[in-house]
Amino acid sequence: MRVVVALGGNALLRRDQSPTAENQLANIRSAAAQLARVAENHDLVLTHGNGPQVGLLALQAAAYIDVDAYPLDVLGAQTDGMIGYLLEQELANLLPATRAITTLITRVEVDAQDPAFGHPSKPIGPTYTKAESKRVAAAKGWSMAVDGRAFRRVVASPQPRRVLGIQAIRWLLERGALVIAAGGGGIPVARNGEGQDLHGVEAVIDKDLCSSLLARELHADVLVIATDVAAVYLDWGQPTQRALGQVTPHDLSGHDFAAGSMGPKVEAAQAFALATGRRAVIGSLEQIEEMLAGSAGTQVCAAIADAISQNPDL
Repeated sequence: MRVVVALGGNALLRRDQSPTAENQLANIRSAAAQLARVAENHDLVLTHGNGPQVGLLALQAAAYIDVDAYPLDVLGAQTDGMIGYLLEQELANLLPATRAITTLITRVEVDAQDPAFGHPSKPIGPTYTKAESKRVAAAKGWSMAVDGRAFRRVVASPQPRRVLGIQAIRWLLERGALVIAAGGGGIPVARNGEGQDLHGVEAVIDKDLCSSLLARELHADVLVIATDVAAVYLDWGQPTQRALGQVTPHDLSGHDFAAGSMGPKVEAAQAFALATGRRAVIGSLEQIEEMLAGSAGTQVCAAIADAISQNPDL
């Protein structure tokens, strides 16, 4: 079975953690232990978020005033290499030496006229108190928004249109490799006009929407969106809070989910399920085997019972 797993940036670095190299490595080791068990039995494509990491790099770059800070597309490429290296190494320590593991720096084309460039919504970087966020926004000219009980920087998050280099990913999968690709939603590139050359743009693509597009183009059997909560919840944070189990894309359409967090995950799952008739699952990385078996997380499919019964390996 071909499985695409989208690892959330917060699954690799929790919201309440300091963004140190040690914390990130510890979380990646924990994630690798879960993912290695999936890789033993399935073809695996792994994507990952980079919100905390790319935001930290932006802060570090802005602190060195003798050189202009690198743009977000370049910082995104740096996080692809950093996180991909750590994932690749920890997975290689757990899987047989004969299993090839490859990290690809993946460009993803977006529309230069996407309205998202005028409405920043993607949270990146560390969290701040309200007072801290006002100070940072004034000093650096950044847009800030509420993220849970704190505030974070938000940047443009255009829709992914095309995954560049998809042929290389297919080639590697056909030869049994575990592929790490489209990290951070891919490196955003665009054209200024018809036939113009591609160039990097100042944005961070949502990794779940990109993972959904990638899973469709790879004809994946299952899309797993692994995050730091066990499922999609209605009335999140309220006394009436409740988790969703097996649902159709239509079931999810009547509810509002936070644009900077669960909203893109739900949208990505809906898009994959509607386009393929196959399952997308949203839930905790710690339960990934149960999610693949259909017994954990929020299972999204137009005909969930049929999808599970027709795949005896699930």
